Amino acid sequence: MNTRLLALAALTAALSMSAACGSQGGNSAAPVAANETATDMTTETPSAEASESVTPSPSASPAVSGTPVGAGCSSLPASGKGSPAELAKVPVGTALADIPSLSTLARVVKKAGLAETLNSAQDITVFAPTNDAFSKIPKSQLDQMMSNRKSLRGLLAYHVVKGRKAPADMHGELTSLEGRKLTVSGSDSSLKVNDAAVTCGNIATSNATVYTVDKVLMPR
Repeated sequence: MNTRLLALAALTAALSMSAACGSQGGNSAAPVAANETATDMTTETPSAEASESVTPSPSASPAVSGTPVGAGCSSLPASGKGSPAELAKVPVGTALADIPSLSTLARVVKKAGLAETLNSAQDITVFAPTNDAFSKIPKSQLDQMMSNRKSLRGLLAYHVVKGRKAPADMHGELTSLEGRKLTVSGSDSSLKVNDAAVTCGNIATSNATVYTVDKVLMPR
């Protein structure tokens, strides 16, 4: 089994264990914070500091063909760093940091020490909250989330599913790496994940497909 599959298996197993330790609740940070007793991933995942300098894997999967769809795609640069053509050449952990509207998410991923894990994963779909999505969370609640690495990892795992999902695959229920379900509805430019609207979908990176969403998805 190659190292990318091992890395993804470690992420899935550890974060699913976090989900099992979580308590049920509403749309707040509380259910996520309840994962505080879950198994730590420090021994399985490089530190946040080590994630700062990530290079694309030479054997990463070819990017899925297709054009980004959605009104929010107009915010992507037309060329150069952060443009669809350049994003398709780098793994998703790096791509998140290259997209201006996802700078807060990139900071959260770095804080959780998961940039390298995302870069090493193979064939996943990431639902990426925009900067505006994070701004909807009260600062005190966001600070609480950011201060707990285990709960942060559980929250991020809820935003990732196995397999690259094209817009045509976006329907019904999807199982997140955190273990709980995501409900996808709508079609094309009107897709929703739970109660969050997809602002730009089908963004290809070298190892993943990204859909930006206008709310942070909270496990229910």
